[in-house]
Amino acid sequence: MQLSLLRSIYGDGAAEQVSRYAEALDVFRTAYGPGEALIFRAPGRVNLIGEHTDYNHGYVLPVALDRDILLLARPRPDPAVNLVNVESSYAAVSFTISPAIPSAAAGHWSNYIRGPAQAMAQHLGRTLRGFDGLISAAAPFGVPRAAGLSSSSALTVAGAVALAHINDWRPEKTRLAQFCSEAEWYVGTRGGIMDQFIALLAQRGQGLFLDCRPDAEGRYTTSPAPLPADYRILIANSGVHHDNVRGGFNQRVAECRAGVALLRPRHADITHLRDVQDAPWAQLDPHLPETITVAELGQRGIRLGDLPGLAADLSLRVKARCRHVWTENGRVLAALAAMRGGDATALGRLLDQAHASARDDYEISCPEIESLVRAAHEVDGVAGARLTGAGWGGCIVALVRAGAVPDFETHVGRRYHAETGRQASIFACRAGAGAGWVGAGR
Repeated sequence: MQLSLLRSIYGDGAAEQVSRYAEALDVFRTAYGPGEALIFRAPGRVNLIGEHTDYNHGYVLPVALDRDILLLARPRPDPAVNLVNVESSYAAVSFTISPAIPSAAAGHWSNYIRGPAQAMAQHLGRTLRGFDGLISAAAPFGVPRAAGLSSSSALTVAGAVALAHINDWRPEKTRLAQFCSEAEWYVGTRGGIMDQFIALLAQRGQGLFLDCRPDAEGRYTTSPAPLPADYRILIANSGVHHDNVRGGFNQRVAECRAGVALLRPRHADITHLRDVQDAPWAQLDPHLPETITVAELGQRGIRLGDLPGLAADLSLRVKARCRHVWTENGRVLAALAAMRGGDATALGRLLDQAHASARDDYEISCPEIESLVRAAHEVDGVAGARLTGAGWGGCIVALVRAGAVPDFETHVGRRYHAETGRQASIFACRAGAGAGWVGAGR
């Protein structure tokens, strides 16, 4: 793979990618024989600011990473898909593209390719060409798995981009992003649209502002947001994934739904918290109880939908949860303005405020995350730091002056281990380019 081509994707990090691409081509030739392979890629992402706002139709501001998933493919004349992985721990697998593709076992990596293949067969209504493919996502250049950096969505997007290219389907990127979000339902994940949008629409050196509410024609508003010059995004993975994530997440959704229902008598058209974003918080506050049980909501005729784990005596912290969403949306808009103005100090302050809100009002932090954030703030050159992702573990994201990156990596790693006995995985990221076809190699 030519260095000049990789520079358009990875910038200053292109040279270190050359051997990775060469290794992937070697493994591909070993698996499928000599000949040309088309190369596609899709990045992971970190959400810079805007946590738990997406399902409330709010705002988010993710950044694509320069860590990505490669998919090498040789088109076939039939609908067969054969997949191997650079990592030998992932067994080879095959399936046939159709409108109803049998799923592999729950959690199997091939399901993230089966999903877009099945969805594309249904959408296009014709027999599709398959491919002989190779996945390369190994460290240190691949998207870390189980770290809240969207490795699964990156694999879905890579599969969709490859299949669309091979089958001459050229949708607009925003349409393909929505398609990928729907395709991921195949694995049982009914998430938002942020991961797919940033994976496809990202620009090198830029974040992406995304309004998670579609307009009347189903279109979404996006805008690039430049990262401050001379600063780097640092990610520190706590290595912790607490057991209460799913139950806690469902409870937060329920608390937001309760807030919507309780505000409806005074805001008749409200369907999501986004609908009262322009109202002063002082007008909303008196109508939101600090706590209320599911049973008490039922007595008012309020039902919270089919969310599991909502016992009648469960106490919901409605006011605090709604306050987080309302203030977080404001912080995302302020962060966009700060980024456009090149104001790293203001952006860092907003990250700190977002963390405090997530910790205190949304209660999605944990001791390990707090240890990482404290350690980050002990490093001179850190503008701000916060938890990122669903919470209860996972990663923090920090905005760090470029010259302070080595100090951050050393100090945060040492302090975290001293306080928790755990090793944090820490790495600096450049804002990467969006998914697509890289080129062809032999």
